Amino acid sequence: MNPSAALPPTAHRIRAIIVDDEPTARRGVRLLLERDGGIEIVGEAASGTEAAELMRRARPDLAFLDVQMPGGDGFATLAEIDPAVAPVVVFVTAYDEHALRAFEVNAVDYLLKPFDDARFAAALQRAKEAVRLRRADGVNARLTQLLEYLQQGAAPP
Repeated sequence: MNPSAALPPTAHRIRAIIVDDEPTARRGVRLLLERDGGIEIVGEAASGTEAAELMRRARPDLAFLDVQMPGGDGFATLAEIDPAVAPVVVFVTAYDEHALRAFEVNAVDYLLKPFDDARFAAALQRAKEAVRLRRADGVNARLTQLLEYLQQGAAPP
């Protein structure tokens, strides 16, 4: 079987961004994500300011986000984004003291540098499931709106 034939259509792929001020760290995450045919990398940023702009422009499903960067840390970056369109977040950082705060802002995982491939794969799997659940919730909400609309239209005057 042709491996590319097994890839899901682009519309079903998870759109991800990578945010880290260290080029080597971005490259490492990119290489790991490129192994997964279900992920489409739609951008990279090196600062909090760039990341916020990228999130608003690209509307990714998933962000691998460093905590400490120039131009605003990862938390400040998320605070600039409308929660309704904020991506699922996996924090990737060298600092363990921010883990509790990461989960307070609903991050799905917290990767402590350096991490191995197995740990990254576990975080990616958790993030992919969170994206799928979020998409399902969105579909359910749209179906509910449609049903309400149809019921209103079918109601007697």
